[in-house]
Amino acid sequence: MPDTPAATPRARVRVPLRFHDGYGADAELVTFHGLADGREHVAVVLGDPGPTPLVRLHSECLTGDVFGSARCDCGPQLREAVERIAERGGVLLYLRQEGRGIGLYNKLDAYALQDQGLDTYEANAALGLPEDARDYTAAAQMLAALGIGELDLLSNNPDKAEQLRARGVVVRDRVPTGVFTTAHNVRYLRAKVLQTQHTLPLAELAELTGLTGLTTG
Repeated sequence: MPDTPAATPRARVRVPLRFHDGYGADAELVTFHGLADGREHVAVVLGDPGPTPLVRLHSECLTGDVFGSARCDCGPQLREAVERIAERGGVLLYLRQEGRGIGLYNKLDAYALQDQGLDTYEANAALGLPEDARDYTAAAQMLAALGIGELDLLSNNPDKAEQLRARGVVVRDRVPTGVFTTAHNVRYLRAKVLQTQHTLPLAELAELTGLTGLTTG
């Protein structure tokens, strides 16, 4: 990995995962020494990873992952990812990057601005924050420490694949996640398509928001 010190596994522990809908999977959680950003990221190893495992980079979302917030699609994406990765074999990297890297309090401040009509990216900018502050150097370190140099990436976000490739990881394919819409997150999902080219069905989202004539630019 270019110009980045190597990380090493710190500890491994078996954890049975159980979700509210009754689905369960056995996982191995791996912690690390030497991550570039000093945060406590965790690798969740599921199934039997092969030479080209299925991998998801999942950014922590307290509101969605824990409280089941309908303002985003994070909770359903996490649930989906665990099952799909367990079936095929691979790793979910749970990255401590709340609110696309701006933190929990700032994310909630951005929510308040979204209630006034701004989209998720405009709200971050209005707070003087980056639209997306996430950096995937630590993710690349974690993959290298696990011996993963080539993978299929479970993501709708092209930036994740680009950042991993820039850090020496071979992303063979980008596999889209499901589309998890609610009455509360449709505008959020639409903004992800328009602002950061997420691979989501724009026409469908436009219809749900009552907006027409939208393009991805």
